[in-house]
Amino acid sequence: MSDTSAGISTREGYKFGTFKGVFTPSILTILGVVMYLRFGYVLGNMGLGWTLVIVTLASSITFMTGLSLSALATNMKVGGGGAYYIISRSLGIEAGAAVGLPLFFAQALGISFYIAGFSEALVNTFHVVALTLPYYGAIEITLTAPGVGIVTLCILTALAYYSADLALKTQFIVMGLIFVSLISFFLGTRPDAPPPDPESFIRQKDFFLMFAIFFPAVTGIEAGIAMSGDLKDPAKSLPRGTIAAVLTGYVVYMAIPIYLHYLLNHPSRLITNPMIMRDVARYGSLIVLGVWAASLSSAMGALLGAPRTLQALAVDRIVPRILGHGFGRGNDPRVATAVSFLVAFVGVMLGDLNLIAPILSMFFLTSYGLLNVSAGLEELLSPPSWRPKFRVPWALSLIGAFACFATMFMINPGATFLAGFVSGTVYYLMKRRSLRASWGDMRSGLSMLLVRHAVHALSERQLDEHTWRPNILVLSGTPTSRWYLIELANAISQGRGLLTVGTVVPEDTSTDRLLSLASSIKNYLDKRGVSGLSKVYPAADAMEGMHDLVKTYGFGPITPNTILLGETQKPEHFVRYAKLIQHIHRRRQNLVIVRESEDVPQFLEGMRIDVWLTENPKNRGLMLALAYLLGRSHGWRSSSLVLKTVVDSEEKVALSRKHLLAFIEQSRLDAEAEVIVKPSGADIFTTIRNSSVGSDLVFLGIRAPAADEAAEAYSEYYRQLLANTIQLPPTALILANEDIDFSAIFEQE
Repeated sequence: MSDTSAGISTREGYKFGTFKGVFTPSILTILGVVMYLRFGYVLGNMGLGWTLVIVTLASSITFMTGLSLSALATNMKVGGGGAYYIISRSLGIEAGAAVGLPLFFAQALGISFYIAGFSEALVNTFHVVALTLPYYGAIEITLTAPGVGIVTLCILTALAYYSADLALKTQFIVMGLIFVSLISFFLGTRPDAPPPDPESFIRQKDFFLMFAIFFPAVTGIEAGIAMSGDLKDPAKSLPRGTIAAVLTGYVVYMAIPIYLHYLLNHPSRLITNPMIMRDVARYGSLIVLGVWAASLSSAMGALLGAPRTLQALAVDRIVPRILGHGFGRGNDPRVATAVSFLVAFVGVMLGDLNLIAPILSMFFLTSYGLLNVSAGLEELLSPPSWRPKFRVPWALSLIGAFACFATMFMINPGATFLAGFVSGTVYYLMKRRSLRASWGDMRSGLSMLLVRHAVHALSERQLDEHTWRPNILVLSGTPTSRWYLIELANAISQGRGLLTVGTVVPEDTSTDRLLSLASSIKNYLDKRGVSGLSKVYPAADAMEGMHDLVKTYGFGPITPNTILLGETQKPEHFVRYAKLIQHIHRRRQNLVIVRESEDVPQFLEGMRIDVWLTENPKNRGLMLALAYLLGRSHGWRSSSLVLKTVVDSEEKVALSRKHLLAFIEQSRLDAEAEVIVKPSGADIFTTIRNSSVGSDLVFLGIRAPAADEAAEAYSEYYRQLLANTIQLPPTALILANEDIDFSAIFEQE
């Protein structure tokens, strides 16, 4: 199978087994440059006890991650890309990219880390190389770490570029050299040379600094994970090979400091001599060969892993797809290998192991943490699709995740926040690109778990005015017909409340058509930046559908608390419209009827909001709450809020204004006060119309229907209401739920 459109081959790779494909690259990366060149440094600074704690803590994090990885790998067909592939298929493509891109750079920098170790060991052994060349005679070449590193990088890249199979075959030789070098070390004796002057070195007892220097030693499981696409049976090989490598590495790393401490109880020897294992060993030359072999094999493992991570990112279109182009029978990622070479080249020029090691620790801990999060949440959610052959308690995986993130913070809080910022930025950019993955992930299951707990919690609590948030059902029909209703509801909810756009369609609409309409409306809302849901309801006619939608929409305690709809001006609909208002009021839901002005047909933005304070305190409180929320939205942020009240004589103006200003002060509202005198014999609606000229939106309370009032009688009130408000600017007619005292929201606590 291949993707010919982008030139990316998706054929299967080499079909390596557990030992060759997972255990070998993992253990050779674990028993690498840190073991030979920095273990003595850590031991000399921290002492035996704390060194064993560092080894145990680091190995425990890797072990828990290995267990989580085993659970994940035995539940899915693991493709190329290792940790990125697993995280993206569990937490989503955005989370995968947020880890995958930094992980690629960490792996590529890891190449330079291991090559820098090889270069340091070579330069410490041979400062000058003498060569005899034809025609030129004897010449001497002075070795420098950057120079040796660049030459080594070029040779290893050429080998990885040619064939992963050939590169892995060379690692069996490396494993043999490491094995005999360790035997030579454990047969060694105390060196005869006297210890250095204690004043010639500074002992550092920073636990987490030493942990950061040591931790890359146990990150070898990344080398095995990265080869996942080239394994014959990833579900079997990844768990077995990874856990075996971690346990083997732990045994070796516990034994080495104990033996070094037994032979050398002089911190000065350990801190100042990076080749102390050579000086201790029975045959020092075997340690030198082991250092060279381990550092080169670790570099080779990173050179094989980094391009495959980049290749997987390219296949998923996170980076340009040309970077994922594969060659040969093994789908070798040669373009990605060239990019990895460039990143590693920069790292080689840095050359300092102590500088590169903490950077690697941060990125590896990030990927380890998310692997643990993925496994822990999958086990916690336990959907039917989660059936791993290797199960791990969810608490253990989440403890592993916590250990990773806590350790990052302890090592370097600033670097932790920087790593989080980089990953968060990548996540945001991927979210903006709206990439569509061809696979499912656990996010919907996680959302369902959170909703379940939230629904049960809400069902046990009595909502009141202090916890009230708008949950608006907009009965707008199709969004294009009355967009201003959706626009106003969105400005009020501000993405903090819930918003649903309800549309009634003919009763005989097919199921496929219903789903298509709901999806189209949701896409329409998303494109216009409206955070809302879509509900399409089939009914015999529109009024009946709205009645049923108000009655049935919602789940448990999460039902709309506010119904927002447009007015109807057709007299033949007045009685049924009145019944709808009565139905909403009996259901203890707030009602907002929006009257559209002929002059201002849409609520794009506003400069002034008028709230007419009525005698009904609940209507007054709801109007103020809605106006306050509206004033905080983007389009209305610069608007002024004017609270208005009517008196029947000039003598009452001063006192009413004083009370209104006191109310504004205690309510902590940024509002103006205006008291209007109604002329003798004048209609109050005439006064309201004259005062609200120039307003962009008017809030006005309406009368609640009486308990035994006939729909015909209330429809007559509605007809008069339309006649009285016909010349007003856009108007929101408000009828509050009588069960909630909205006025208490604005009382002084």
